[in-house]
Amino acid sequence: MDRVAALSAFVRVAEAGGFTRAAEQLGVSRARVSRQIAQLEDHLGVRLLHRTTRQVRLTEDGRLLLDRSRDWLDDLDDIESRFDRARGALSGRVRVDMNHAMARDLVIPRLPAFLEAHPGLSIELSTSDDRIDPVRDGLDCVVRVGTLADSQLIARPLGQLPVVNCASPAYLARCGTPRRPADLCAGHAVIYYVPHLGNTVPRWEYRDGDTARFLDLPGVVTVNGTMAYTEACLAGLGLIQVPRVGVQRYLAEGRLIEVLTDYRPEPLPVSLLYPHRRNLSRRVQVVMDWLGEQIQSYYLV
Repeated sequence: MDRVAALSAFVRVAEAGGFTRAAEQLGVSRARVSRQIAQLEDHLGVRLLHRTTRQVRLTEDGRLLLDRSRDWLDDLDDIESRFDRARGALSGRVRVDMNHAMARDLVIPRLPAFLEAHPGLSIELSTSDDRIDPVRDGLDCVVRVGTLADSQLIARPLGQLPVVNCASPAYLARCGTPRRPADLCAGHAVIYYVPHLGNTVPRWEYRDGDTARFLDLPGVVTVNGTMAYTEACLAGLGLIQVPRVGVQRYLAEGRLIEVLTDYRPEPLPVSLLYPHRRNLSRRVQVVMDWLGEQIQSYYLV
């Protein structure tokens, strides 16, 4: 039995909450993960997991082993990183999540040069509007835009994204150009973005000097995807409030026009989040530093 692989599989199953998700993250079959856990339980002479058709739960012995295994694997990763540092090379996989626009406009175009400098690295890049749980989903770090919810993750603030109000030329030709927020209450249509439909009542935000204010305007269309949000605006359905970087190309092409420039919403904070670990591997640290530099140089105020 490969004890390192078995312990790694056990930790991944415990954090992911199941064998199938853990196997996907490890890039192996579910049967192999199940076999590794069974061998580890036989070797230790204890049951580590309660298995049902719906979920996997840790036993008391499993909870004890999980804490010790995390520390031991972190120490092992740190030792390997020190030798990598001495050799001047990085190797292994780093899993990252961020929004689609940031991946499309920033990370993917610059990734070839980064990987050419570090040929031993491989990057798994997830792009989703959902709030990914880095621990459950086996991610090394995530980039988040917006106010952070309380969590056990470590947050590295990167800066802020300017947000603009914009609409399509066709919409403005049809409905007129609003000059102040009060104009939105008469004859204008608003498109809203919410992470989950039906869970929140969105409002139109604007700054009045240093004060954030809100208008309760009915939304003609509400979506839960950032791509659909921009596409609805391009189709002339109404006005949106969006980070400038996500629509920069459309503004430059004239397909969208910024309005209410004196009444922009508050900028959105951008953070790099990662699970609490005593020792981050050098490859993860290097990738996070690179991501932070790219985002700060390209996006932020």
